[in-house]
Formats: sequence, structure tokens, C-alpha cells
Amino acid sequence: MASSPSILASDAFHAARRAAVAALLDRRTAAGHWIGRLSSSALSTATAINALRLVDSSAHAARIEAGVQWLVATQLADGSWGDTVASKGNLSTTLLCWAALGAVADGRTSGDGMTAAFERATAWIRENAGSLEPTAIATALAAIYGRDRTFSVPILTHIALCGRFGDPRAAETWRFIPQLPFELAALPQAWFRLVNMQVVSYALPALIAIGQVRHAAAPGWGVLKPIRDAAREPTLRTLAAIQPDNGGYLEATPLTSFVTMSLAGMGLATHTVAREGVAFLTQSQRLDGSWPIDTNLATWVTTQSVAALAAGGRLAEHLGRREREAIRRWLLGQQWNRVHPYTGAAAGGWAWTDLPGGVPDADDTSGAVVALAQLEAAEACVPADEVRQAADAGLDWLAKLANRDGGLPTFCRGWGRLPFDTSCPDITAHALRAAECWSPFATGAESLNRGEAPSRQRMLASARRYLLNAQSADGSWCPLWFGNEHHVAQANPTYGTARVVLATLDRRGAEWLLASMGADGGVGGGPGLTPSIEETALTVEALARVAAESRDPTLRSRATDAVASGVAWLLEHTDAGTRFPAAPIGLYFAQLWYDEELYPLAFTVAALERAAQLPD
Repeated sequence: MASSPSILASDAFHAARRAAVAALLDRRTAAGHWIGRLSSSALSTATAINALRLVDSSAHAARIEAGVQWLVATQLADGSWGDTVASKGNLSTTLLCWAALGAVADGRTSGDGMTAAFERATAWIRENAGSLEPTAIATALAAIYGRDRTFSVPILTHIALCGRFGDPRAAETWRFIPQLPFELAALPQAWFRLVNMQVVSYALPALIAIGQVRHAAAPGWGVLKPIRDAAREPTLRTLAAIQPDNGGYLEATPLTSFVTMSLAGMGLATHTVAREGVAFLTQSQRLDGSWPIDTNLATWVTTQSVAALAAGGRLAEHLGRREREAIRRWLLGQQWNRVHPYTGAAAGGWAWTDLPGGVPDADDTSGAVVALAQLEAAEACVPADEVRQAADAGLDWLAKLANRDGGLPTFCRGWGRLPFDTSCPDITAHALRAAECWSPFATGAESLNRGEAPSRQRMLASARRYLLNAQSADGSWCPLWFGNEHHVAQANPTYGTARVVLATLDRRGAEWLLASMGADGGVGGGPGLTPSIEETALTVEALARVAAESRDPTLRSRATDAVASGVAWLLEHTDAGTRFPAAPIGLYFAQLWYDEELYPLAFTVAALERAAQLPD
């Protein structure tokens, strides 16, 4: 490796560690928790522009123009757009931007920057989709998404509503767009699983609105027409009933935009859902004219920040008693203590955000349970009853979510057919960490994860078996919600393996991480890929625990050398713990890339804090 373990005893290392910790603490809100900042999104901006244009182009002219100018300024040299300004261009996002710019450009004089951007995008799409014909575009999208229509149909609907396929009022325009069965949303929620709608948390708003606009424009004459006609009003009432108080479905700009533009496209621009959607979009636009993919990941980045500060066992040094209590109170306030009105999720879980559009999920529930344990450990006393009860409810929520294969999915128990109900190694490992973090507080009948909770015991045993079965032949694991644009499969085995190794100390996984580290100590999304701060820090943190706790002295020694090498890389590429450029490793719904400003900072703090605990 490029460095020796002596760097872990150097003044430079400890100065960088202190600087990174200070930077993370400085990112807190006045209330004491973290909000972070998600990357601006060309996809979100394009869909928001179109929604506002269709609702009232005159009233929203300034916002539309600001969004247009941001798209023009961030277009890549080849004429395409990526999901973030640091991403490679892709067909889905480029189609959405091209269509939005074309709709705004209609009626304007040619020769301005927007027209030139539209023409460059047109040329790129012709080259990458074969032509601008609807059949070619639909075929190209089908090649990307296969049978999953949850994003391909919204893209096609956006293009149609922008007039790129012809007059949006003509039935002929819509014949290339599959009809979504919005009438199924009229069924009782308990029946959704029977008709393969268990992923209601994402699919239902788009299913209703996009299915309705397609039906309104081209209703057809089949046996389903009267059924769909009858289902229009009931499903619109459902759409209104599940809309969050701030108007933003899942806090997601694209989803809210698709719903809003669909209602406006069928003459319902003044419908209460459309009005609330517009309110959300106008409040979400940034000063530079762009929109993010989601409002924030406040719960997630708060739990990750607490875990980072606690990684070296010094949480009480970094956060005073009042600061810890403020975070504890805030986290307790984010737990869902009732059945979620949108998804039907049971009480006890946490969502990724503190805003109304969030829904409970396994990763954030585990993160909150871990953070609460770390905050309690810093107190060096018996946890308060309300904290124990919250953690107990969270662990029970996770146990009930587990799939038959023993793994934990993201939102809903299922059959592994769709991303939302597929077992995920990193999420499963996170649940194991959540249970492990509370084990020091467990005593006899009061145990949070022994004795009185056989379902939880079974979940933990099954989760360990799942991780063994899910491990790739090379020793790695791949996550669902994180990826790497440079990986051949756009996967991120580094993230998945680091998270599992951190939870389990798995030897084969540790060997894979060791082999993936470059000679200079940097780590990318897989062997040989361009290193990032996030992926290097994740690897260092996992190997630091291996170096401290593995029973194999040879593995401990090799892991220590790797940690030193990775730390040296981090010190160089963060300017000694002062600069943290983010990489687009996050994957949102429908495989949309994002980056979060706090990821490289929090992950680096966790790595340096844990590395500081190793012997000099």
C-alpha cells in the first residue's frame, strides 16, 4: 500500500480528523439536526417546467424561464443531460429536457440559447434513439426499463404533453403510450397485493394521473372503457386523499410534476391536487432556477452524521448533553406512531425526511434505531423508557418487514419481483447493526432483542443466512439504492460490501475490499474504477473495524495497512479534511442518479474517527 500505519499517529491525520468533525458539526441546523443538500436535477427541472407551463404559462413565466436558462447552462457538450451536473448524459433525462425546451420554444423566434440547446439535444436523440419518431423513442425506452412501466410511461406522457408526438389533444398522439390501469386504484388498499400493486408508495399517484390523461385523450372502445369512465371520480378522490399536506408526493419533484401535468393536460388545471402540486413546485424551486430530485434526506443524513461522530467512541466529546438531547427529541418526533395513510405501512418506522411526503422504509428505520442507541451510549446510563420503546417498535417493524428469504426490502414485504420489495444486502446488514447497537442495553426480560421477541430472533438468524446466500462468488454484495455510473452494470459493490462487512466482519467481504483498493489507497465503485471520497471512506471505515476486531491477526494487519493507505488518500483528496466534493453515487426511484453534499463529509468523518481508534 502507498502509506504505512504510522500516518494514523501523525499530527496531519489528527488535524484533518478534527477539521472534518468541525465541518460536519457546522452543517447542523439551528434546531441541532442535519438537512443536507441534494444535487439539482435536470430531470426534475424539465418536468417542473412542463407542469407549470401546462397549468398556467403566463402566471409562472418567470419560474419557467429560470428553469429553462438553468437547463441551457448545464447541457453537456454533446447535447445531452445527465441526472446531475456531474453525471454522464442519458436518454431518459435528455428526452425530458428536449421535450420541455421544445414546448417552451414553440412560438418563439429562433436563434436564442434555448433554441440552440433544443437543436443540439435533437441531434443527440436522433443518434442515440435512432430517430425522433414515437415508435423509435418508445422502443429505446423499453430497452432501458423492460417491463417496468413506472417511469417509461411517465416519460412518454411528458413528451406527448409537450407536443413532440403531435397534437396532445389528438387520440393518434397517444397510441404509442401504454394505458396504465388506473381503475385498479379504486380497489380497497388491502387488495393491492392481489393485483401486484404492493408498491403503492411510488406507483399510485402516477398510475392514477397518467392513466387518466391517457384515457381522457384516447379512451378506446373496449370493455374496459365504461369501467374506466366510472373509476375516474373515485380515483381522483383517492389521489387527493393520499396527497401530502404540502402537495409533494414523496417530496419528489418528478412524481409531483407528472401528476400535475397530467391533470392539467386533461383540463383539470384547477383541480385541488393540481393546485397543491403547483404550490409544492413553486416552493421547491431553487434560486438558480433548478429543482432537486427530492426536497431533503433530513432523517437519513442526521442518522448518518450521528453514526459518523460516534464511530470512534467519542460522541460525547463532539456533542454536548443538550445537543444530544435535541437530536434525540427530533428523531423521536420523526417516528411514525400510526399506520401511514399513504402506504398503509404499520406504525414504528421512520422515513428519509421530516416532511409530509416521506414514507417509512427499512434503511431509515435502522439508521434511527442505531442513532438512538449511540446517543444513549454517550449518556452512560439506562435509556429512558420512551427511547427504549421507540427502538423496540423500530426493531419490531423491521422484523415484520423481512421477506421469506430472510432479507429486508425497502418499503414492503413481497415476492422479490420489483425493486421496492426486493431484499437488499446493505439494508439487511443495517438492520443487524441496529439490533447489535442495542444489545449492550439488554438485560433479561427487558431485552430489546432477546428472549421476549422470538420473531426478532428469527429475523436476525434469517438475515445472516440471507447475507451468506446473497454474497457473490467474488465475496461482494451489491446494494439497490446506491450505484456507480462507471460500473459496467451501474452497480456499486463497494458500497454494499462495505456496509455488510461493517456489520458482520465477513472475511470474504473484507478480502474483496482489500483487493478493490488502488495502489494509492483510493477506492471506486468496484475494482479499477475511478476513486471517490465516498467509496474510499466507506471502505476505510469497514476495514478499520476489521483491523480492530477480526480474530485473524494476519487479516487485522493487512486491514490496518489498507486503512492507513486509504486515510492518506482521503487526507490528500479532501485537502486535509476541509473540502468534500460529492459524487453521484445515490440512486433514487427509477434508477435516477443524485449526489448529497453531506455524504462525502459524513462518510469521511466516520472513516477517520474509526481509524483513530487503531493502535499507532
